[in-house]
Amino acid sequence: MTSRPVRLAVRALILNKDRLLLVNAWPGEQSDLWCAPGGGAEPGTSLPENLIREVAEEIGLQVTVGAPVLVNEFHDPPRGFHQVDVYFRCQVANPHINPGWRDPEGVVNRHRWVSRTELEGLTVKPDSLAAVAWGDDGGDRATITYDPLELILR
Repeated sequence: MTSRPVRLAVRALILNKDRLLLVNAWPGEQSDLWCAPGGGAEPGTSLPENLIREVAEEIGLQVTVGAPVLVNEFHDPPRGFHQVDVYFRCQVANPHINPGWRDPEGVVNRHRWVSRTELEGLTVKPDSLAAVAWGDDGGDRATITYDPLELILR
């Protein structure tokens, strides 16, 4: 196992009409894993600024970043990969995603708005995504959830 620095990333929880925005971020549709939009944080830029940039790049939406609600860790021991994601509640003024939009880096290849019922039938990470997105914490949206280290999925 090679050891690399821990990667820091940011993710957006965007609900519109009780539907959560998800992306598939495996180039060439290599996986059926869905996640919240976002990506790696660049040094010298705040986490919200990184998230605004990442969402704009991946799906072409402009977001307003709210409070952080989840810290999730995952890793891939054989590769020595370890990532910490910070999830933020976000709002969009216009939820329409241009059907012709393409991620300039070619990572995000699909997106979809899903209901909670639809989410249950998908392969998603982190495991706590639905509970955090739909506020299963009893309505206290000021609470931050910590999701301990999970193995990476492909």
